Amino acid sequence: MCLRGGGVAAAVLVVVFGVGGCNGETLGSAGPEESASGAAGGGGGGGGPALAAVDSLAVKGRAPKTGYDRDRFGTAWADTDSNKCGTRDDILKRDLVDVRYRGGGCKVSAGKLDPDPYSGKDVTFTRGRSEVDIDHIVALSDAWQKGAKYWDDSKRIAFANDPLNLRAVDASTNRSKGDGDTATWLPPNKAYRCTYVANQVAVKKKYELWVTEAEKTAMKKVLSGCAGQKLPTGGNPTEAPARFHAS
Repeated sequence: MCLRGGGVAAAVLVVVFGVGGCNGETLGSAGPEESASGAAGGGGGGGGPALAAVDSLAVKGRAPKTGYDRDRFGTAWADTDSNKCGTRDDILKRDLVDVRYRGGGCKVSAGKLDPDPYSGKDVTFTRGRSEVDIDHIVALSDAWQKGAKYWDDSKRIAFANDPLNLRAVDASTNRSKGDGDTATWLPPNKAYRCTYVANQVAVKKKYELWVTEAEKTAMKKVLSGCAGQKLPTGGNPTEAPARFHAS
């Protein structure tokens, strides 16, 4: 197994675009690099690179949701990094501890969020139950209304499966989020908000999504209290392999 389990708050292996993953031939599914301050939720004032990056995001109004469908982002959890495992299992491997598998080293059967970043509590994962979700940090619907409507299939599929935009989290907490952005939803666990908002900024910058004025204001409000908060990096390229298609 090339992807480690580990606490979400721990520093995560960075994958640089074009660099091999598990076997030197695939891109792998490492998540964003997090600063020490980000992993702990930050503290103090002065912001950091993540705060500075907010000003690089275009500001526009939210476009209509017309035409949005999950299928426009391809089949859920496609193996876009070509490591023979679906994206969901890749993220479970990355974010859970005490991971167990069913039928080899790909399909995760059990593990634990220790702790869950959104709620701050420990959450047990058992396959077939609904205690753990894989959250799109920037929701697909939110992306659709802020630029993804105009993308081609390849970019939408890449976005939906990019580890930079994915996190294993407590299902009940996550479902209160809906397709909210920073202006409308933040994790109840205040210690994780610096990392969460920095991650949203990183994803929107990488994929050239815009933000609303209210969203930009909310991002700055959170990140202004996150001393030295870095902008997360990593994930997969912004185009999926040509073999993948969306409806």
